[in-house]
Amino acid sequence: MPKLHLVSHAICPYVQRAVIALLEKNAPFERTNIDFNDLPDWFKAISPLGKVPLLQVDQEVIFESAVICEYLDETIAPRLHPEDPLKRAQHRAWIEFGSAILATIWEFNTASDAQTLEAKRKELQSRFETIEKTLKEGPYFAGENFSLVDAAFAPIFRYFDVYDSIADFGVFANTPKVRAWRQALALRPSVKNAVAADYPQKLIGFIKGRDSELSRHIAASI
Repeated sequence: MPKLHLVSHAICPYVQRAVIALLEKNAPFERTNIDFNDLPDWFKAISPLGKVPLLQVDQEVIFESAVICEYLDETIAPRLHPEDPLKRAQHRAWIEFGSAILATIWEFNTASDAQTLEAKRKELQSRFETIEKTLKEGPYFAGENFSLVDAAFAPIFRYFDVYDSIADFGVFANTPKVRAWRQALALRPSVKNAVAADYPQKLIGFIKGRDSELSRHIAASI
């Protein structure tokens, strides 16, 4: 087993994907959180895009969360991707769909006014309604087996744990299967342990630091 060092950030959802995959595989790894307001020189030297996560494998570096998770799945058991090539491709596509949801979440977090916030809320609701049509019996995306799709969506749902403490945005009102999936992932040990206990406070602090409609919702809820 090579030495694995994950360069991380406390609230980054893409980092969480890699952490969840590592924990599911019981792979020993070192984790270092960095501060983007004070980037260390060693990080600048090894990060081509200036982003996290980075996975150092001995002296080599892998970047981009999807690539990191694919590497981990190819090299450390148990496999989290399906063996069937078509199903594996479909899973990869839904992981990209999750990345699109994260882009919308960013726009939701930074919406400058109530109209934009509502538009992004509706967009999120619509995306989860699309997923609702794909989900089967559960408890996970592909049924009984936890997959890399689950690792990708668990950090997405974690945002809504914090949003629920701010207001009832009703994003999952029409998606009972998604709600059940969200609940099952929240109970998974790898998902729980992908972030520190102060994650909600850190996310709230991040949102409050922006001049956004959501930050004003937070101020009004206190």
